Order: sequence, then C-alpha cells, then structure tokens
Amino acid sequence: MAVLNEEQSMLRDAAKSWVQEKSPVTAFRKMRDSGVELGYDADAWNEMAEMGWAGVIIPEEYGGSDFGYLSMGLILEETGRTLTASPLLASGLAAASALVLGGSDAQKSEWLPKIAGGEVVGALAIDEGAHHAPEKVALKAEKSGSGYKLSGSKSFVLEGMAAGLLIVSARTSGKPGDTDGITLFLVAGDAKGVSRKRLHLADSRGAANITFDGVEVGADAVLGEVDKGYALLEKTLDRARAGLCAEMLGSAVQAFEVTLDYLKVRVQFGQVIGSFQALQHRAAKMFTDLELARSAVEAALQAIDADTPDVPELVSLAKAKMGDVFHLVSNEMVQMHGGIGMTDAHDAGFYMKRARAAEAAFGNQAYHRDRYARIQGY
Repeated sequence: MAVLNEEQSMLRDAAKSWVQEKSPVTAFRKMRDSGVELGYDADAWNEMAEMGWAGVIIPEEYGGSDFGYLSMGLILEETGRTLTASPLLASGLAAASALVLGGSDAQKSEWLPKIAGGEVVGALAIDEGAHHAPEKVALKAEKSGSGYKLSGSKSFVLEGMAAGLLIVSARTSGKPGDTDGITLFLVAGDAKGVSRKRLHLADSRGAANITFDGVEVGADAVLGEVDKGYALLEKTLDRARAGLCAEMLGSAVQAFEVTLDYLKVRVQFGQVIGSFQALQHRAAKMFTDLELARSAVEAALQAIDADTPDVPELVSLAKAKMGDVFHLVSNEMVQMHGGIGMTDAHDAGFYMKRARAAEAAFGNQAYHRDRYARIQGY
C-alpha cells in the first residue's frame, strides 16, 4: 500500500466518513429508483464540490488544490466502495486533466475554476463505436471562416447528459484509424447543433450518445495543436483510466468485505459456511488478487504524479488487472450469497453491474493487454 502524507491521509479519512454518512449504497439505490436523468444526485455532487474534491488535480491558481492523482485516487476509491455516482471521474479528473495538460492560459482561466467549483461538468466525447478505439475518429472538423464546423456523433459519453463542457476528438485530416489528423476541441454543452440521447446503462450511471450537427466553434476552441491531438488525448485517457481503476478497486474491496462477513455468519448443514475449505480457497484467491491489483493501481497513479515515461504501460497493466479482479469478486459476491445474491433486494447485483460497465469504459481487459504487449514490443 502506498505511503500517504498527512494531507492524503486526511483527504482519505474525510472521504471515507462522508460516503458512509451521506452516500451509502442505499443512496445509490434511491437515485437509481428515481430514474433521474443525470444519473447522479445533484445535491450530493454539490457537497463533493464544496469539499474541494472536483479541484484535487487542478492547480491552485485556477481554484484547485493541486494534490495530485494519488490523492484523487484515494477519494475515488472511497466513492467506489458505496457505488457513489457522480461526475468526479469524468469532470474533476478526465476533463480537468485535458485542460491542465493541453489548455492555453485563456482556456484554463475560463474552464478550470468552473470545473473545480462544480459549476460546470466536463466530459470526454471520444468514442464513436461500441468499443473503445480513440484513434478511430470519424467526426469531421472542417475549416469554416476563422474557426471550424463539427459534424458527426459520439457514443457512450460518460456524464454526457450533465456536461456543460464537451472535450471532443475530431478529424481535421487523415482517415479513421490514423493517429495523425486528430484535433481536440472545447465545445459548450449548449452549443447550437449539439443534441444528446440518454443511455440506460446496466450500472444506472449517467451516459449519452451525442450528435454534432454542423456545430460552429472558433479557432480558440482548439485544445492543444491542430492535427496533433492524439498524444494529448492518450495522456488524458491514461489519467481517466487510472482514476477509474481506483474507483473499481474501492468497489471490489467492498464487495469482498461484504462477502467475507457473510461467510462468517451464514450457517448451512449446521456450520458456518466460512469453515468450508472450498470457500476458504476462493476467498483467499480474491484477497491475493485484490492486493496485487492495489499495487498496480497505486503504481499507475504514483507514476502519473511523478510524470515518468512508463505511465502508459503501468496504466494498461492496472486496467487489465483491475478489470479481471472486479469481474471475479463481483461474480463471487453473487455466488457466495446464494439465493439472496440473485435478487435486486440485495446489493450484490449493483456491484456486478458496475463491474461490467467499468470494465468496458476507456478500454476493456483485451484492449489493455494488447496495448501493454505493443508497448513492450511484442
């Protein structure tokens, strides 16, 4: 486990007590049952922003605290434990990272304070198909006067219904599959020609398909360099992936602990089921896998903070490992709870559904194993 400084320990403890008190799994169930279009509780998100969580990776001059990615990971791990739905990952981490890494002074000054304060939700509008493939950009950005005209669509935009700022990957040259010719644009959520369709995902989180119908933006909407946006996009996505891994870790650890507690109290054939060796072996496997996954996730977050060159491979290692482990633990949670685990009345199903959605987001295990192998030269 990473050695935390005093600020990080306080941040983690504050997050732990807040989620347990204000955002337990019962709050997630209530949000899901309400059918709220945004896919999260707006009041809870406002509280999170007031505590400064949306500004953890944002520099102090733009209204953040600049505590770094491991610190953000500690918060996301705690929110993951109770399946807290919020734009923290999409806005406070992913969108904020894109601006911090590639934004001009004017862009940072305009958007980062709003993201840090929770006034604006940012979202990455990257993928266009059913699977994560950031280089397969077909959405066109054509020169129009001094600016550009965007036409095309994006799928599975996390927090797409709430987004007031969309960070859109578009093709300014080349063809889908080329990494050259991709440019990132900042597009206001209420821009003329932007339309969204809410998606109902298994995990009940906020997501949308977004269409851009001749959306006009100025030259000042370009984030980074024209035609050279792919490197910035990959750096941004790696930060989003690492943050998602931290959230998945929290969810998986909680699913394991709830299951372990059940093994200690459920009596079958006159004895506690935790005394059965077959179940002990399965629990031991989950425990060791979770410890390995934690090492991978924390190594990725620390590498981002240190800006080391091995960030891409450590992130892909963490995402592949964490996807496998969360998949396993969420399955075992349902299995070991028996009949009650199969019902909607129990929380096990929530963890399983979240595992499936989180596995697919920003690249599944197969995507990241392949990427890891390519980085290693295979």
